[in-house]
Amino acid sequence: MSVSLSVDVFSVDENGKMLEVCDVPEGCSDLAGFESWRMTVWGSDAVRALSAQFFPRLAEADLYVAPGQVQSFLEECALLRSNLGVISQGSAASALGRELDQEEVVSWRLANIEAAAQRALRVGGGVVVW
Repeated sequence: MSVSLSVDVFSVDENGKMLEVCDVPEGCSDLAGFESWRMTVWGSDAVRALSAQFFPRLAEADLYVAPGQVQSFLEECALLRSNLGVISQGSAASALGRELDQEEVVSWRLANIEAAAQRALRVGGGVVVW
């Protein structure tokens, strides 16, 4: 089991079946959080209390967002972004040798997820967080 979650864009065939995971463009990141975030962030009670439909699925399995659902997924990302303070309450995290505010760390990972969803919209693909 990996120690971190990744977010990727996938292409589909004419029947909607996943064909391949697209390469992450240079300058972009596929980091979507730590594996523990399945429960502690994306699948947390705080996220569920917002009536989120996509992110809580990560508590049980990988999250696959079909091409036709990407716009709704982006709307849910916006909902989470507007509630980062509530979602990310807790301890500080360390990254690159400096202490970071947990809200800042969650915001960075959410930005990677949002960027992948925007790329998926442009290519008519879906999003997977795994």
